[in-house]
Formats: sequence, C-alpha cells, structure tokens
Amino acid sequence: MQISIDHLSMTYPTGKQALQDVTLSLESPSLVGLLGPNGAGKSTLMKLLVAGLLPTSGSIQVDRRPLLQCERELKAKLGYLPQTFGLYEELTVWQFLDYMAALKGIEDSTGAIARAIRDTNLEEKKKCRIRSLSGGQRQRVGIAQAILGDPSFLIFDEPTVGLDPEERINFRNLFSRIAQDKIVLLSTHIIEDVQSVCNQLIVIDKGRILFTGAPARLIQAAQGHVGVFEEADRREEEGFSVTARVNTSCGVSCRVVAVQLPPFAQPVEPTLEDAYMYCVAQGGIR
Repeated sequence: MQISIDHLSMTYPTGKQALQDVTLSLESPSLVGLLGPNGAGKSTLMKLLVAGLLPTSGSIQVDRRPLLQCERELKAKLGYLPQTFGLYEELTVWQFLDYMAALKGIEDSTGAIARAIRDTNLEEKKKCRIRSLSGGQRQRVGIAQAILGDPSFLIFDEPTVGLDPEERINFRNLFSRIAQDKIVLLSTHIIEDVQSVCNQLIVIDKGRILFTGAPARLIQAAQGHVGVFEEADRREEEGFSVTARVNTSCGVSCRVVAVQLPPFAQPVEPTLEDAYMYCVAQGGIR
C-alpha cells in the first residue's frame, strides 16, 4: 500500500488553521512515528487519512487513487484507534469485538476475535463486561478492535496510554511484528515507544512538517547541540533550554539543548528526545 499526501491544508470553520501545506509519503512496510506538541495537528492529519474530515486544499491518494474514490476500500483495510474511543459498557470483551467484526464485514469472525484477544493478552477478560475493566485493560480492548481482521493500514493515537511498562513493551513488539508487511502510524508523546520500533519519523508543529525521515538522521542533526553541566557551574546566559535535572553524588547535573552550547556545558550524545526538542525549537530540520 502507498499513501501520498500532497500539499494538504486544513482550516476549520472557526478559522483555525490546523495543517499547512503538508506533503508526505507512506509506503508499506513501515512503522511511522508521529510526534508533535499538543495542538500540532496530529489528530487532524489522522482524521483526514481516514476520511473523517475533508481537507481545505491538497489531496490524499491511496495506491494512486484519490481517497474519496476508494474510501470504502480503504476503510475495509483500516484499523484505527483514536485517542478517545467509545466502548459499549454493557457488552463483554468478546461481544464488543464480535460487534466490531460485524461492522468490518469479517467473515471468520470467531478466529479473528480469538487472535486479537490473544495478541492483546485479554484471554482472562474476554467474558468480562467492559464496565468492569481497568483503564489499561480498556486500552487493550481498543487496540484489539484496531488489529481485528488483519488490516493493512493501522493508525494508533496514543495507544500505550494507561499501560504499565511491561504491557508497553509487549505492544511495541506487537506493532513491530504487524508492520512487517503493513503501514502502521503511531502517534504518541512517549518518545521511548517511537525510538524502540519506528523506522520512519514525522515531526509536526503548528500544522507544518518539521522533519520526516529515519530517527537516526534526526539524532545526527542534533549532534553538537546537546550538553550537560553541573548546576553549580552555571552562568547567566540565554539561548539554551534545560531539559532535565538529575541529582548525582556531585550535585545537580543539568542537560541542555541549544543552537550553540554555553561554554560551561560538556557535549554529549543526543537522545531521540533531545533531537525532537531541538527540531521543534529550531522550527524544523532539513
């Protein structure tokens, strides 16, 4: 599958411009991380990709066909977990997934439901009513309905919110396996999730694409712009952002991201989180 986004812009009736001239290409197999601050335009982009909104200008093509001409075919291949997903409280997990399978037109629903429940570790909860589940278990039900029927294009909006560390690792591994022959778009604020599994990264802010490419290339761009210093050695200077403070045996160690490191900072290897913050502060990396 190939999805081409060409000069896409979206302005809401209120006048808010959510996306500005976005051009992207997504092609299977790939696991794509979508990063950006709150209000950056991530949710709008995802809604446009599933035809939940119509763009103000620009186009989306799926396998070289306009999205609106193949909307039904796309939705038959789509697994989608929005950030807020309504669950039917009175249904059991199995009943809910059976209902979703019917909506998707899945023929072997019993086998598909059993696989989704196994992959999301819900076997012990399959007969429980959704109202009795914890927040993390509900999130797993949301992921289960998204992967139901083996879709070829999956979009997850903050899928690991509410999951404990072990569950997050399990789902990162699941997303990685799924993406071996599919397009998986993962929108998250948890940089660790992106760093662990994504082979392509999109950074968006204020409706504009600031970076697209391999995570390693973003990290390389931040080389020489990340450093550490002891807080006791700090001098009053501007032009840098302290991103972390850590208590050590020598005092408080500060981590800084800057276009030009202050003279009292020792350069260190950037993390993906450092590189992301540098990209947003710079307004993009080419």
